[in-house]
Amino acid sequence: MNETATRVYAEIDLDAVRGNVRALRERAPRAAVMAVVKADAYGHGAEPCARAALDAGATWLGTATPEEALALRAAGIGGRIMCWLWTPGGPWREAVEADLDVSVSGLWALEEVRAAARASGRSARIQLKADTGLGRAGCQPADWADLVGAAVAAQAEGTVEVTGVWSHFACADEPGHPSIALQLAAFRDMLAYAEKEGVEPEVRHIANSPATLTLPESHFDLVRCGLAVYGVSPAPELGTPEQLGLRPAMTLKASVALVKDVPAGHGVSYGHHYVTGADTRLALIPAGYADGVPRHASGRGPVLLGGTVRRVAGRVAMDQFVVDLDGDDRVRVGDEAVLFGDARRCEPTAEDWAQAAHTIAYEIVTRIGSRVPRVYRNG
Repeated sequence: MNETATRVYAEIDLDAVRGNVRALRERAPRAAVMAVVKADAYGHGAEPCARAALDAGATWLGTATPEEALALRAAGIGGRIMCWLWTPGGPWREAVEADLDVSVSGLWALEEVRAAARASGRSARIQLKADTGLGRAGCQPADWADLVGAAVAAQAEGTVEVTGVWSHFACADEPGHPSIALQLAAFRDMLAYAEKEGVEPEVRHIANSPATLTLPESHFDLVRCGLAVYGVSPAPELGTPEQLGLRPAMTLKASVALVKDVPAGHGVSYGHHYVTGADTRLALIPAGYADGVPRHASGRGPVLLGGTVRRVAGRVAMDQFVVDLDGDDRVRVGDEAVLFGDARRCEPTAEDWAQAAHTIAYEIVTRIGSRVPRVYRNG
């Protein structure tokens, strides 16, 4: 690909992914690392990022949906892959035959995976999820005895192997939040009960990216790292990527499509929410909300252009937005505009865009659309 001729593209540095995985391994030296590559690796590309993470020492991969996990297998990626977001009638048999570890939160899921195991003639690898307080997936403490008992019975008949017990934090990105200690205590209690009843998990895990970075007591046998693998801080309260020893892997770039002079009082983009205050020069950036540029950042989103960080002028449209150059005559058609990247290069960051759009950095990187090509470096 000739990037200089590309309307907009996301440059992905796989060396950054590798370096981030190594940094996370150092944060959790006694635990294995699962690199979570759900949602197309948070917008970075699941297959290349999965391979880079494994190269750097991750020993597990994690996805939300079974379809995501099966796509990794179809791409020839081996090793341990876990997926956890199931609905009735899902591809249980395909998952069993692909040697995936599947999450079970309730008796209905256990029955479906047992049926799939019998149909495929092999044992299914399952991990029991405990709801320790997040209130999403996972088995409530009141129902835990029934689920554990049924799983132990299924293991005795040979249809399943219970490979893990796990849970997920609600507020690990808020250091000191009282729910963190409560969830850890609940997890230890539910884990102890399962082990007393005969479960011998290969891995016990509750730590996500923020817990990996800040809560060593939560590391157990495995830490699940998502956003941090891609060099984005899970929360501003935890520190910048540089402070956390991480490096952003994605840089979103576009080519200037038009530069023109306009008079004072000229409206810019839909609704004329921006009107020029003086004679000035405008630059058209050919990327919009169909590419993942958040419309909620209209008037605020930062862009590095011509050596200066400027703000979106007016509304972000579906395919384009405008930047007021304040009369700067150095910017030319075809020049590179950086929407976000690495603060160490004086570029705006995904967190800057998150603040401009009143959202979180997770959403900024994962929303970059499929019509934005990914260009991989250091593969």
